[in-house]
Amino acid sequence: MTTSLGDPLPLPHGPDWRNRFALAPLTNTQSNADGTLADDELRWLEARGRGGFGLTMTCAAYVSPAGRAWGGQLGIADDAHLPGLTRLADALRATGTRSSVQLHHGGRRADPQLNGRPNQCPWEDPEKGAVALTTDEIAGVVEDFASAAVRAERAGFDGVELHGAHGYLLGQFLDGRQNHRTDGYGGSFEGRTRLLLEVVAAVRAATGPDFQLGLRLTPEGFGIPLPEGRETAALVLATGQLDYLDMSLWDVRMTPRGEGHEGLLIEHFTDLPRHGARLGVAGTVLSTTDAAWCLERGADFVSVGIGAILHHDFAARAVADPAFRARERPVTRDDLRAEAIGERFVDYLAAGWPDLVSS
Repeated sequence: MTTSLGDPLPLPHGPDWRNRFALAPLTNTQSNADGTLADDELRWLEARGRGGFGLTMTCAAYVSPAGRAWGGQLGIADDAHLPGLTRLADALRATGTRSSVQLHHGGRRADPQLNGRPNQCPWEDPEKGAVALTTDEIAGVVEDFASAAVRAERAGFDGVELHGAHGYLLGQFLDGRQNHRTDGYGGSFEGRTRLLLEVVAAVRAATGPDFQLGLRLTPEGFGIPLPEGRETAALVLATGQLDYLDMSLWDVRMTPRGEGHEGLLIEHFTDLPRHGARLGVAGTVLSTTDAAWCLERGADFVSVGIGAILHHDFAARAVADPAFRARERPVTRDDLRAEAIGERFVDYLAAGWPDLVSS
């Protein structure tokens, strides 16, 4: 049976998503300095819920103060964050979307000046101002992720996604080039994946039977060769504890960067046994054609980033119009403001993506 972008997506736990579109977790720097929700962040996310996304996900939200990676980052590290998170979950539910918080720890990519402490890392890294976590501190990291997931559930979100991609803390443990720990959390592939599996198990154990658990992974890069990226994906899927795996491909049509690998990057993951979980892909999905192509290649859903910045209702447009394509770039600051993007997010995009925002 052919799957349509507008088809509901059932998952092992919790409610169906109304379609096959998820809002990618996008850094936007719109939260308050203490990690509490600000009105601009609420407005940005609520607009995407109204805009038809099956799942609306927050930016990466830090699970402990030591893991905060940038100013204006959303927090889920303390009960003081709960009132704003509850307000956000309530607002998203009213739009008909499902909701998720992406749980994040920056590790060696955290901001030591912002946090007033050395960064935490699997290994000693003086250049990044990072100290190696002790074995006991690793147990604390597992608890931080589980506690953050419980807060998300208390706030009323439908689920969480663990950020295991892009070289942040969970991904740093997967780095075979540099994680040579000898305490069972490094060295071998089994050791380097141990923390990730413990966090997945702890979150699943701490939350209820209707709470959805996703995981974002990098397929290759950040010290992860493609064969290990594929093996890691297969390993976490085989636990049967995930509702979905979200593969961050940079570009869904790209080929592997490493030598000796044939085909497209997406094809190295769509053939894996899923054990009931759903597989999502992200990267340069800018049209209905792009999204449909991903489903034709075996993905269950697509995560949209830039397209959702350019159109708050990207999902609704793509479901309704087979010929829909996001507007040409660059766009003006006023164009972004009209899509419910606050000034700090506009400034962040203008500074980091000059091809996106015209001067």
